[in-house]
Amino acid sequence: MAKRFSPEKYVEGILAGDRVMLSRTITLVESRLPADQELAQEVINRILPHAGKSVRIGITGVPGVGKSTFIEAFGNYLIQEAGKKLAVLAIDPTSQRSGGSILGDKTRMELLSTNPQAFIRPSPAGRSLGGVTRSTRESIILCEAAGFDVIFVETVGVGQSETAVHAMVDFFLLLMLAGAGDELQGIKRGIMEMADAIAITKADSSNIDKAKAARAEYQNALHLYPLSASGWVPRVSICSALQHSGLDTIWKTIADYLKLTQGNGYFEKKRRDQNLQWMYEAVRQGLEEHFYAHPQVKQHLSDIAEEVKGGQKSAFAAATELLKLV
Repeated sequence: MAKRFSPEKYVEGILAGDRVMLSRTITLVESRLPADQELAQEVINRILPHAGKSVRIGITGVPGVGKSTFIEAFGNYLIQEAGKKLAVLAIDPTSQRSGGSILGDKTRMELLSTNPQAFIRPSPAGRSLGGVTRSTRESIILCEAAGFDVIFVETVGVGQSETAVHAMVDFFLLLMLAGAGDELQGIKRGIMEMADAIAITKADSSNIDKAKAARAEYQNALHLYPLSASGWVPRVSICSALQHSGLDTIWKTIADYLKLTQGNGYFEKKRRDQNLQWMYEAVRQGLEEHFYAHPQVKQHLSDIAEEVKGGQKSAFAAATELLKLV
């Protein structure tokens, strides 16, 4: 069992920008042990007044888009050119199914991971998406209090994770490839609707013309969607992580979005709505954990599940029976 410190020790370390203490606190947040959870929540409550000053950017993309390469290039650009301190948090719901680890992302971002102005934290494998997103939200708060002013939240899996990340960030960036067949095929409408900007990656050498054509297609497609409540019109740009081109355009897009939404009040409204959403999700998750930990449920769950599998009992009747046990 990892050594526990007093709440004051964790808070002092985080506010001082101590990366070792930040890592230890995130590990505490990720723990499901009741004693760790109680301590973690006390630390979070004390640290909360010092958080909230960062820009939270969600980054997702289709397989093969070069997400790690882009994040390293864009992250180094923000540190060197914009003078930012950057934290990269990753959500990996697929690891529970495949057993794979996203720790490889850290080795693929060698320059960024050794930069003293950057902090990279993969999510733990083998968790439900709900558990991972909860710890990621709290990790955002901890990183903000530790002085990181830009937070990347990266989705490693596809599908449900995009929705989860969208619900915890200020700006959602979708990375796409050009020249991979019909540009508008294979991408869910829902993800397109969530995107505040699309970046066509690998726009270098012989691929530049394809990237420009893809940019035009995506821009036309985005105009078909209704205007967002933020009043923002999503933009499409091209970039090359290898040649470090187009990164300034993407940062300007984010800056323009922040200027608009902070000016019209949408930025703060979205943050408040997200806080409320986090509360309801925490309640739902807590109820679910309490339900499955109940002795009567533990005793009867496997037998009732077998009856449902065998067709002797309907799923709804079984659920009602289980709920009455609590």
